[in-house]
Amino acid sequence: MAMSFHLDIVSAEAEIFSGRAEIVMATGTEGELGICKGHTPLLTMLKPGFVRVVKQGGDEEIFYISGGALEVQPEVVTILADVASRASDLDEAAALQAKSNAEKMLTDKTASIEYAKAMTQMAEATAQLRAIRQIRKKAKV
Repeated sequence: MAMSFHLDIVSAEAEIFSGRAEIVMATGTEGELGICKGHTPLLTMLKPGFVRVVKQGGDEEIFYISGGALEVQPEVVTILADVASRASDLDEAAALQAKSNAEKMLTDKTASIEYAKAMTQMAEATAQLRAIRQIRKKAKV
């Protein structure tokens, strides 16, 4: 059996996952991260996207986060995010609509928009769609 550690994924609303994991993969602001048991302590910010978790025993689960922070301690890894959900719970139609709305906001020269807000909405919608595609890809394997 592979070595594992305790993982918590928490959103502002609820605890999404709490259990043993063998590997956690996420996208930090400085690049891709792969966390295994014995990883050096770390605190980093995460980009919106998906987090892949190989649970103890080898089952894999994918989560969507809107960004947040990842902390690695000797026996515990914690992911804190404003929004987090299981990728299987994401609504593809809503994500496509959100992406379309953000694109319209960015191209509408007459509207007084907040560019940063529109870009954030675009990044989150794109990340949700990537998470949905990743879960579909995994299901076909």
